[in-house]
Amino acid sequence: MKVLFINEYLPQEMLGMMWLSRAIKDGGHDAKALFIPDKQWIEKLKEYAPDVVCFSVTTGMHLYFADVNRKVKEILPDVHTMAGGPHPTFSPEYLEQGDFDSVCRGEGEGAIVELLDKMQAGEDFRETLNFWFKDRETGEVTRNCQRPLVQNLDDLGHPDRSIIYDAGAIYRNSDRKVFVTQRGCPMNCSFCFHHAWKKKVYDAKNKEYTRKRSVDHVIAEIKQVQAEYPLKFVHFLDDIFNLRNDWLEEFCEKYPKEVGLPFDVILMANMTTEKHIEMLKKAGCVYARIAIEAASDYVRNAVFRKNTTREQLTNSARWVKEHGIRLGTLNMLGGPGGTMEDELDTLRLNIECGADHPLVSIMQPYPEFDIADMTKDMGYAVAGYDDFPEKFNRSSSIEFEHKREIENLHKLFPIVTRFKWMMPAVPRLIKIHWMAKPYLVMYMLFSEYMVAEQAKLYAKAQGLSGPRYWAPVDFTIRLGTKGVLRVYARLEKMFERFGKKQTASQAALKLQMGDERVMAHMD
Repeated sequence: MKVLFINEYLPQEMLGMMWLSRAIKDGGHDAKALFIPDKQWIEKLKEYAPDVVCFSVTTGMHLYFADVNRKVKEILPDVHTMAGGPHPTFSPEYLEQGDFDSVCRGEGEGAIVELLDKMQAGEDFRETLNFWFKDRETGEVTRNCQRPLVQNLDDLGHPDRSIIYDAGAIYRNSDRKVFVTQRGCPMNCSFCFHHAWKKKVYDAKNKEYTRKRSVDHVIAEIKQVQAEYPLKFVHFLDDIFNLRNDWLEEFCEKYPKEVGLPFDVILMANMTTEKHIEMLKKAGCVYARIAIEAASDYVRNAVFRKNTTREQLTNSARWVKEHGIRLGTLNMLGGPGGTMEDELDTLRLNIECGADHPLVSIMQPYPEFDIADMTKDMGYAVAGYDDFPEKFNRSSSIEFEHKREIENLHKLFPIVTRFKWMMPAVPRLIKIHWMAKPYLVMYMLFSEYMVAEQAKLYAKAQGLSGPRYWAPVDFTIRLGTKGVLRVYARLEKMFERFGKKQTASQAALKLQMGDERVMAHMD
């Protein structure tokens, strides 16, 4: 059986697709990926002639992928199309909205291989666990329950990176690649998918939901990637890298000896000790992010359920800074129940901590998340799921009294964190609603500059020096490249209007191929 994954180009390679491809290929089937936009995507679809087409769908992008699926069905009416990922997992009724044949809920490795095996054997596959199916003729929906979670992650093997790297040179050629060492999270944060996935999808306890790969398995994967592809920097995506002391100690002992590449991590403040920071520094960590989320104890702990004290946040940040690691922070504005003064206090806390790279998002009450119910119970109006923003860091889907001020504060947040002398003017600046677009431009430019600073840090850790790696020079190059990309995008629309066979999107993509730093904040 042949499986085709269709997805958009995202800021970093898709590990979920890699693990699914590993399972599919180990099961004796074939898998490829196709990234859009691509002027030749229809020709490529026909040429590969897949038996199954898969989409990974998030809320906000669900209507777009439903339209893509309908186009696929027009071209290949007999192909089986399925949707997986966060949106179908929490809103499986998307099966009917998007005209898919099936949706996969939760972990898909075992489920998709069983489905393909049954299809190949001509057997009835409608009772395959994790899937909901829709009968094409009757419209009847079969709703299956979940299979158990994979307990030993090492048994899954290493993610099949070739499926991504063969389809997108930008991912293959990047010196910075993404790795993950665990699945699940023991925390109960109301705004995160983990609590809903754990309780509402799997009804699992922390012990079976939060799983860690062995240190040896992780290191073997990194060494394999290092041998086959460009790799100079390791980007760990784990929600809590310091989840287990024994694992962290083993990793920090083995990693510098067997790999020796600089890396970055996300740390949970209420689990972080100064010893953790010392070990990570010696192992090669150059950038660590601390999840602050909100300065208000009420918003952070009663609403967001972070279970962290302000002292834990400031101590963790101080240890990171004192040991010479770049400090990143994760922040969230627009939580229900907070005041504008609470939002401003989150900015003040970032200034107090001396955040080098403050990352900030706007809270979105996604389907089945507890924060969605909490928001509605507090009396706030929430946009329908079809109206959720595609970009979670642009606007709020909640109708606050001070919605525009929150959105403006979001755009000024990283700038003011770094230039604290601006803080007294912020309460007035955020009330100037007509400045929303200029603030957005400022936000995008400064985010780009922070990435240029980060690129300099990576270069230094790799022993690279010279003007090319100075942050202002790198920023100028990045800005010029992105500007050319936008011109090409406009040209593409013009070419389409006049019906000319010009592949502006391909030319724009070619410009991105050699620029690993496209994995950034700026669109």
